[in-house]
Amino acid sequence: MYVKRNIGWGLVFRFAWKNLIIFTVYTSIIFCLYYYVGWNFINIPFQPLSIIGIAVAFYIGFKNSQSYDRFWEGRKIWGGIVNYSRTWTIQVLSFVDTGNESKNKQIQQRLIYRHIGWINALRVQLRQPRSWTIKENHSVEALFDKHNERNISCNEAVLFVSAKEYKDLEKRVNPATHLVKNQALDITTLKKEGAIDGFQEDQLQSILEEFYNLQGMCERIKNTPFPRQYGYFSKVFTWIFVLLLPFGLLDVFEDNALALTNELKGWYSFLMIPFSVLISWIFVTMEVIGDNSEDPFEGRINDVPMTALCRTIEIDLRDMLDETELPEGIQPMDNILY
Repeated sequence: MYVKRNIGWGLVFRFAWKNLIIFTVYTSIIFCLYYYVGWNFINIPFQPLSIIGIAVAFYIGFKNSQSYDRFWEGRKIWGGIVNYSRTWTIQVLSFVDTGNESKNKQIQQRLIYRHIGWINALRVQLRQPRSWTIKENHSVEALFDKHNERNISCNEAVLFVSAKEYKDLEKRVNPATHLVKNQALDITTLKKEGAIDGFQEDQLQSILEEFYNLQGMCERIKNTPFPRQYGYFSKVFTWIFVLLLPFGLLDVFEDNALALTNELKGWYSFLMIPFSVLISWIFVTMEVIGDNSEDPFEGRINDVPMTALCRTIEIDLRDMLDETELPEGIQPMDNILY
């Protein structure tokens, strides 16, 4: 998630440089063919082109709205994970009572640490790419690779569970699911041992059920691509408009240049190139914004900052355990909070 109020032009250029070069070269070729080679037949009326532009703008607006809904739903889900994590911890600390203070602390730490392992395991799973994951140009991909936050090779649950439990998790298809299962089995054992009563067991199991619900919501977004009929054709329609745009602007700038002197006509007509590049960049950027909001768990510039949220949860929960050596909060890298 980008945290600076204004997006730096250096970052904008990382995304835009390739398209800007393409638009400039393409528009310049059309300009030269029309004014210097004499291909007057290539100009087209701007009126039908404006209708296409309006239609494309509406289509992109709809796509961007739906894409943002996916991001905001993902952020609300992780907000729920934060809240229920604190609820889980306070209930564990309040309910578990074996009559032995030292044993209580041991059990409480095991249940709370396993939960921290769950949120990190879930984060790692959600960061894994799918076949429909977007690929940016080399400059942007290099930035993400430098930050090393998208595809973490190790499952960070290893830091919060026993070696035996982690060895079992390595064989599992969905480690996060098994961590919650292990929590449920632990709670059942505590009930049998008399460390908690039936009501307390029901309360704790209800929280675990909610964790499964939140995990399932994340997986639904992750495993369901944005409808491709919207994602694909918005790109097709945008590029059709962009490719036709210079042909329509030839006529516009030529008509407006008639009232000028011969010396100024050439310069005025030349303005077709920067204006065409600018309009093309605006439309393509609007389309790309939607692409970057489709999948909110990929670890990109506009995605849900799951790493920072996991660390926030870890700090809060370990502080509730009265630990003193707490980790530092996650800081943005190049103004991007992961």
